[in-house]
Amino acid sequence: MSTVTVEEEDQKLEDATPQEIIEFAIGRFEPSKIALACSFGAEDVALVDMVSKITDEIQVFSLDTGFLFWETEETQRRLSDRYNLSFEVVHPELSIMAQAEKHGRQLYLSDPGACCNLNKVVPLEQTLAKYDAWITGIRRDQAPTRANSPNFTWDERFGLYKFNPLVRWTEDEVWDYIQANDVIYNPLHDRGYPSIGCAPCTKAVAPGEDPRSGRWAAFEKTECGLHADS
Repeated sequence: MSTVTVEEEDQKLEDATPQEIIEFAIGRFEPSKIALACSFGAEDVALVDMVSKITDEIQVFSLDTGFLFWETEETQRRLSDRYNLSFEVVHPELSIMAQAEKHGRQLYLSDPGACCNLNKVVPLEQTLAKYDAWITGIRRDQAPTRANSPNFTWDERFGLYKFNPLVRWTEDEVWDYIQANDVIYNPLHDRGYPSIGCAPCTKAVAPGEDPRSGRWAAFEKTECGLHADS
């Protein structure tokens, strides 16, 4: 698939529904070679529900950094039960203790970029090497860094194709879907956490604040590096 073809296909998908984009992905690639990344935020649980209604062949995986909220872990367990789904849980090479011995305690405070790289980016790179395409829950209105995100693209950073079925949806549309389909979601959303990452680096935000302002709030950092093309 040439770069031009990818761009043309992306434009054709500009008016497609998220379900149509997922079906397009299945038509382009073997479902077993497509992975859905799930961090258990609102967008990702909506996608788990959508994908489960279309196919049971797409692998759903999550990154367990060792710093997740217990509510996030519980959401994973509940989703597994609801959809009879076996998540591929990806761990970093070094445990929290081993990282502390090598890089010092609380790397997330001294160098959050290095912490994200060790616990998210490198494990993701190793996981995606097994697949031809991945599906993510990013949306254009989540942050300025995502404003130009495509529906379908070649992910240069990780060397495979990338689908963003919800990229044109608003936050309200995501929640309308969750409520209409009785989708299990992370209870932290009801406590002022619109964007949920690792517990030490995520705080609640006030109504009207930037939804991602609670991520790495003490730093000039808005992305962990998983979506470098955004």
